[in-house]
Amino acid sequence: MFLLDTAKGAAAALLSTHVPTQLAAGAAAILGHVFSPLARFKGGRGVATSLGVFLAILPIPALLALGIWILVVLVSRRVSVASLAAALAYPFLVAWKAPHDPYRTAYIVAGALVAALVVIRHLPNIRRLISGTEHSTFGKGAKP
Repeated sequence: MFLLDTAKGAAAALLSTHVPTQLAAGAAAILGHVFSPLARFKGGRGVATSLGVFLAILPIPALLALGIWILVVLVSRRVSVASLAAALAYPFLVAWKAPHDPYRTAYIVAGALVAALVVIRHLPNIRRLISGTEHSTFGKGAKP
């Protein structure tokens, strides 16, 4: 599912070469995934779809965010923690790696809005992390 969701986001963003249209199409793909009418508006968290959108539009910060995600999964053994870390880092990675891009502000705002959505969608995970009941994704403490 990860690859399909990532491809879905990338495909939406690649429908145009005009950045505002790419961002709008990417937002539609992310929101359509998170609030899917096919799933009674209870879709996924939007992380993989967002990755696809941002890989298509601004690949270097997106690849760095993916690297953060991988590192945090390996250290924490929790996809939720990695997803939150990567989403929250992305706007800062854009600011760092695209300092002279004419759409830099739009990219940062889009990244911050997506990060906020990812945090909101992960609130149940955050509550479990705080209470110490969030299961590991793999390794010791993983769900059976």
